[in-house]
Amino acid sequence: MKSEQNGLSRRGFVRGGVVGGAGLGTPALLPVISAHAATDGAPAAGGAPAGGAAPGAAFTDQSAALTPDRTVATACQFCNSNCRLNVDLKADRILAVRGEDDDPVQQGQVCVKAELMPQLVYNADRLTRPLRRVAGAKGSPDSEFEPVTWDEALRTIAGKLLELRDAGQAHTIANRTTGRLPRGTGSLVARLFAMLGSPNNTDVGPVCNDAGGNALATTFGLGNFTNGYGTDGATGKDDLGSARHYLFLGTNQAETHPVTFDYLLRGRSRTKATLTVVDPRLTPTGAEADRWVAPKPHTDFALLLAMLHHVVEEGLYDKAFVKRWVVGFDELRAHLDEHQYTPAWAAKVTGVKAAVIREMAEEYAQAKPAAIFCNAGISHQLGAFDTYRVAAFLAAVTGNVGVPGGGCNFMHNTWPGDLHLPPLAADVPERREALPVGPDYFAESILTGRPYGLRAVITQGNPLVSSANTTKVKKAFEQLDFYVYTGLFMEEAAYYADIVLPVCSGLEMDGVYMRRDDRAIRWQEQVVDRVGESRPDWEIWIGLAHAIAELDTDRPAAQWREAFPERWTDYRHLWDDFVAHTPGTGGMTRTRMSRRTEPLRWPCPTPDHPGVSTLYLDHPSWYEAAESLDPGNRGKRFLTPSGKVEITTPELEKKLAATGHGALPVFYTHPEVTGGNPTLAYGREFVTNPLNPQAVTHPVRLGVPGDDAVHRDFPLMGMTGRPSVVHFAEITHWTPTGKQLNGIRFVQIHPDTARRAGIRDGDDVRVESPRGAVTGTALLWEGIRADTVFVPNTFGPAQKTGDLFDDPRYEAANTLPDDRYYDNLSGQQAFKCFACRVVRA
Repeated sequence: MKSEQNGLSRRGFVRGGVVGGAGLGTPALLPVISAHAATDGAPAAGGAPAGGAAPGAAFTDQSAALTPDRTVATACQFCNSNCRLNVDLKADRILAVRGEDDDPVQQGQVCVKAELMPQLVYNADRLTRPLRRVAGAKGSPDSEFEPVTWDEALRTIAGKLLELRDAGQAHTIANRTTGRLPRGTGSLVARLFAMLGSPNNTDVGPVCNDAGGNALATTFGLGNFTNGYGTDGATGKDDLGSARHYLFLGTNQAETHPVTFDYLLRGRSRTKATLTVVDPRLTPTGAEADRWVAPKPHTDFALLLAMLHHVVEEGLYDKAFVKRWVVGFDELRAHLDEHQYTPAWAAKVTGVKAAVIREMAEEYAQAKPAAIFCNAGISHQLGAFDTYRVAAFLAAVTGNVGVPGGGCNFMHNTWPGDLHLPPLAADVPERREALPVGPDYFAESILTGRPYGLRAVITQGNPLVSSANTTKVKKAFEQLDFYVYTGLFMEEAAYYADIVLPVCSGLEMDGVYMRRDDRAIRWQEQVVDRVGESRPDWEIWIGLAHAIAELDTDRPAAQWREAFPERWTDYRHLWDDFVAHTPGTGGMTRTRMSRRTEPLRWPCPTPDHPGVSTLYLDHPSWYEAAESLDPGNRGKRFLTPSGKVEITTPELEKKLAATGHGALPVFYTHPEVTGGNPTLAYGREFVTNPLNPQAVTHPVRLGVPGDDAVHRDFPLMGMTGRPSVVHFAEITHWTPTGKQLNGIRFVQIHPDTARRAGIRDGDDVRVESPRGAVTGTALLWEGIRADTVFVPNTFGPAQKTGDLFDDPRYEAANTLPDDRYYDNLSGQQAFKCFACRVVRA
């Protein structure tokens, strides 16, 4: 498709140089400083030619008041493009935020979100002091809080945790992390929870994209994005920019990862690569595609099975690669034939013509190399793990893994994550089994007590907006004994808290914050002083450990203090210990990273190693890195038990069987997909989760016939997703620019569907599901399936910044999905399909 057909251009998503200038029609809420403004106090050279100003002139060059006196190199805290931000300051006030010209992927570009970073710092609604609940029902906007000191707040939390531990209830304590945390905070949480004896230090992954990492680890050995943006330092060759075909499934990168997407488009212009985008609705990404394919929500599993069947049936697979590097191919071929997962079969499930599916399969298999990209559109499905596994099979049998320009680039399955600290010297108690994987099980645990009830929860995210079935989550947090909220603002969840802790934004700290999808990280410098008494997350957890030390009458205080040394409050020292103890990280020192204008990829075992761009590449740099991860990997190309791609093995089949799954996936989908498709049923008992053996899960029975009865009252399929390029999670809704540009929740409805419901463009509408209802503004959009409705998420009723623009206060979109339906292996929630109807409000 041509972008011009929709009045779109990739330049609408990224911009060069200066934030607050042209691009997306953004107003200059920050002063506009020249992209070439001097950074050493000297006047900038140049000026307008005679006869008038140069096109795009900023009119601030050589301004004494607006010439920066210093520039600090930091990084964006939002999407996984991990853009370098050069922040210009005058008298310690931010003047402008610029991109990094010398990063060959970024090429000086930033997107609209870069200017939101200072708006998190300079924000009248910031939390600045710890708070303690003094009155009001939990969840009520009339809740009253009083300021307390950090010492009082941390001692209150420590006292509650020790009270539960001493009562034999350590397992009822849980933590819920978020993607906004500085890297390694989760390692500190895990350390503290190990010493307390709680197994429930949960990660954000099941809300985000864990299923892709689980599938990659099962099939190839590592749970990470396989290829890199830019040049491979080991070979000197371009990696993802050299692909000849891009297959995007459930990923709208133009709006979610605009800068790295622009890099891919630049590569595509050189290689003439084709681009297929699979998404039930037309997005700015689909507008750039050669082929936009719109299947029913939650049916990508069938589409991929059919593509794989066609590749195998027609002999389009890479026979040499399969023979040398793939285990289980013959069994896969028999499985596909037995179930007749043909394009004709998939056409009936997905609504995509069989001929189109065959063309997609042939184009992918015959292009060398070809890269698959997936994101939340796949992760947020009931069969996420199995769907990702089939995508990995497709890459493997066509020889598109372990090669530059290829791979399975399942976004957000990145590094660093599991950063290692020095081993604990203190003894730790035995821990009972963890709750089913994923923080969206918290509500079920609190309300039903199965397998046991949580009593105390700490969160770094906002479960009152991000968790499925929000009404149920509200009831649970109303009943929760003790809750600690940490964040920048009084978000929805804060009103349920007993203690509220203020944290720093990304510009207020040193260290490693976000990461790029391709395992690349940057060192960032602190730009401005901390706001009020806010603290970075790692410092909060170290402080909590020291508060526990003061109150613990069972474990000696010295053990807590030795496990959490005071010097770690300086992130530089904490990072040094991470580098010293984390496999494959020896070359990722802060000194090395701070000198680089581009990020550095993991694994990177030594100071002279370039970092790995293409995982599993048959090259000495990869084998060196693989061995650094585990000496047992010596000589292995793939880091599975066999050293090869594992489609199926007896061990893997046995491992998955207890949960109702097999190594060779069988098709099923969400019961609220129209058409009466095979679905699943959950058992009431619990079994050990084979992918996360510290936790339990419900086993499932696959292939249960669906009856489609729900669609008598709720005939449409709804899906949630990011509102636009402006927003990233809930936090950008607390910025003036965020709410000015996208403060209205536009519910996308096909014009034919809207006409039948008596809805006109711009009408106030209500989207209703069996769980509840949310409101929005109708946006009639021909680029969406007629049976599908798109409801933007991340809006919430506490977001008062929108009041400046008379924006409505919306209930969370996740009121609509059903939390009962989740991937019982990865813990992913099924945000991408729910039965619904739309009516005029």
